[in-house]
Amino acid sequence: MSLPLEKTMSSALRVSRTYRIEQGKNFRLKQISPDDTGGLAKNNAEIRWRAKTFLDFASARLAALQDKLYAQKSWSVLIVLQAMDAAGKDGTIKHVMSSVNPQGCEVTSFKTPSSIELAHTFLWRCARRVPEAGMIGIFNRSHYEEVLVLRAHPEFLQAQNLPPLLVTEKIWQERYKDINAFEKHLARNGVLVLKFYLHLSKEEQKKRLLERINEKNKNWKFSESDIKERALWDTYMTAYEDAIRATAKPWAPWYVVPADNKWYTRAMVAVAIIDALESLALKYPKAPKGHKQILLAAQKALDKEA
Repeated sequence: MSLPLEKTMSSALRVSRTYRIEQGKNFRLKQISPDDTGGLAKNNAEIRWRAKTFLDFASARLAALQDKLYAQKSWSVLIVLQAMDAAGKDGTIKHVMSSVNPQGCEVTSFKTPSSIELAHTFLWRCARRVPEAGMIGIFNRSHYEEVLVLRAHPEFLQAQNLPPLLVTEKIWQERYKDINAFEKHLARNGVLVLKFYLHLSKEEQKKRLLERINEKNKNWKFSESDIKERALWDTYMTAYEDAIRATAKPWAPWYVVPADNKWYTRAMVAVAIIDALESLALKYPKAPKGHKQILLAAQKALDKEA
């Protein structure tokens, strides 16, 4: 392994931990700048090149850890990605998980709920996609939409056909409690829950939305709803801050990762996942008793072949 990259990894791990929120009571979004790059130059071509090299290195380490996770089939990992439009969720998944064995990883993107999903409790559709033992599951948006999008669009609650008696001013606090209980249940059953909020500034979102409009190969990414949701920016910021404050727990921490610089976002998400996986002390399972004799017999049989 490259010693400089190992040193960079150690430094990056320390920085990523500063974005980890385990006790949300006193957290405020303003504590973390969307433009933060850990002291590194933001627009330096050499820095960006080194960041790409480091991300390749980190992806390889993540793949090695995932291989042990998959072989051990004891723990599973749930990665939750939440962000405003254009914050880079898809790109983060693509670049961070580039070296991971697709057999051991599943990405679920949660769109507008279907009629069947609306006929169940708000956690139902996400609970069905929780990764099985040995797997990494990635939620591109998640059960948190129920306390984010619905905070911005309370009229959407009508589609859930809840008894009017239950739709009170306390509904968001009640849902935070339900989410905490759900994630605690997962943690008690061997699911490592890691939640990432990609913290994008309003100025950078404007820049990226204009790129989607002005660059033909990015037109497909643009949706009319992007502008409508942007108009509710302050409402969403309040909803995100409240959700993080209410649901950041040691067993299901939030990482509020600066998202104005994509190369930095991807590196921080990668090392945070690596840090969490390494804490599990993953190992390849030991061969059962008598398996060595089976291996030796098989080797002899193969050696006899012409």
